[in-house]
Amino acid sequence: MNDLTPINDAPNAPQVNPSAGLPPEELDRMTDDIVAALKTVYDPEIPADIYELGLIYRVEIDDNRNVTIDMTLTAPGCPVAGEMPGWVENAVATVQGVQAVTVNMVFDPPWDQSRMSDEARVALDMW
Repeated sequence: MNDLTPINDAPNAPQVNPSAGLPPEELDRMTDDIVAALKTVYDPEIPADIYELGLIYRVEIDDNRNVTIDMTLTAPGCPVAGEMPGWVENAVATVQGVQAVTVNMVFDPPWDQSRMSDEARVALDMW
C-alpha cells in the first residue's frame, strides 16, 4: 500500500490511499463519487453531513476496488452509533466501480470541532 495523503487540504479531508493498480482518472472519479456519497449521510441530530463534520478519517481504495473507511462519531455515546456505519456502507456501495465497502468505527484521535469544514460551521452557526 502507498502512503496515505489528504484528498485536499481542508481540515476535514480524510486521507485516501491512492491505489497503484487503478488508472489515475478512475481513482479520481471514484474518490469524487465516494465523497459525494458520504455527503448524503447525516447524523439525524446535526444538520450537516458526516463528511463536512470531519467524521471520515480515512478512505482506502484497493486495487480490486474494495473501499475501507475509517470514521468516528461526534461522541462515542451517539444514539445512532450502531446504525451509522451501515448508512455509510450503503451510500458508498452505490458508487460505480466499488466492489465492497468496509466501515471501521474508530475513536482515536477523538473528534473535535476543529475537523469541521467551513460549510459545517455555517450550517451549525458555529463562527
